[in-house]
Amino acid sequence: MFAAATSAVVFAILFVFNVGTTTDSICAFTAGAIPNWFLNRRWAWSRRGRPELGREVFGYGLTVIISLVLTSLATAWTKAHVQGIPAHYGIRMILVTASYLAVFAVLFVAKFALYEFWVFSEHSRVRAALRSRGLLPPPRAKRSGPTVRSDRPVPAVNSDHTP
Repeated sequence: MFAAATSAVVFAILFVFNVGTTTDSICAFTAGAIPNWFLNRRWAWSRRGRPELGREVFGYGLTVIISLVLTSLATAWTKAHVQGIPAHYGIRMILVTASYLAVFAVLFVAKFALYEFWVFSEHSRVRAALRSRGLLPPPRAKRSGPTVRSDRPVPAVNSDHTP
């Protein structure tokens, strides 16, 4: 919700200053996507540590780019269709910003599913299916700390300090 509010405010402010809808969408999306990454990863999905490049970063980036393209198209289409409304009433800004938020709301469900089952999931069915077809490498083994090798003899300790 915080990311959506941030995006909406940035979009509306830039629209008032006659910045193009594509630039509005890019700036607003960036303003919302950065806190959204951290809030989703740490709070919603309780992920800590270093993000996995292929899954988390690439998956999140892909959803952001697709969302950005769709919001840019929707806001440009809306702006083209509300040009007849006088600008001084603020209705154009409200309608174009509403179209931005409408796409954001529709994509919320799709993005949630992608985040839940692929991007931030510890056990992804999507990744398992891709691995079974040889399209992804096998998972990395998790390290649990230093390992002790039992095949080496333990050196004897001389306790009387004589050579």
